[in-house]
Amino acid sequence: MTVAIFTFYFFALTTVMGGLMTVISRNPVHSVLWLILSFLSAAGLFVLLGAEFVAMLLIIVYVGAVAVLFLFVVMMLDVDFAGLKAEMAKYMPLALLIGTVILFQLGIALGVWTFADVAAQNIASPTGDAQNTAALGLLIYDKYIILFQLAGLILLVAMIGAILLTLRHRTDIKRQSVLQQMHRDPAKAMKLKDVKPGQGL
Repeated sequence: MTVAIFTFYFFALTTVMGGLMTVISRNPVHSVLWLILSFLSAAGLFVLLGAEFVAMLLIIVYVGAVAVLFLFVVMMLDVDFAGLKAEMAKYMPLALLIGTVILFQLGIALGVWTFADVAAQNIASPTGDAQNTAALGLLIYDKYIILFQLAGLILLVAMIGAILLTLRHRTDIKRQSVLQQMHRDPAKAMKLKDVKPGQGL
């Protein structure tokens, strides 16, 4: 067994184990830590496949941002996980039925799937002898720049829509009004009193 094969099996088993422990772990903080381990192992698999740019994105975006955000949300919010698990147990039979149907469909699709005869020609590099990162940059910012910008605009609209849907105006808290503070009357805002020596307000 060569070093590359051993490394591949090590990262693959670590990814599967991290994903499994993320699901079955009882402590939500431990689940997030197992998720980070799974992301790191998946990045190692991408490095072995020669996609170092994707591996770097996986570490920076998912491990450095998303997983840390999950960890802060889990640790700072007072979430009733016991109630969530009770609700999950109630819908478990339906979830198992849906999962079984999806696995059955995937088995049927993968069982009859074969490579086309011209697949090797279609996989050929469209940018010549450029490195992976340079080739990806040429494709995104040169050939597919319009599609890349449209994808960014769609994500921006989705983010704004999610913010508007989750925005709540609470009436039980006092909000700051900058314009009202700027246009207030000093005569009503302040009151002068003549305090005699030795006496308080």
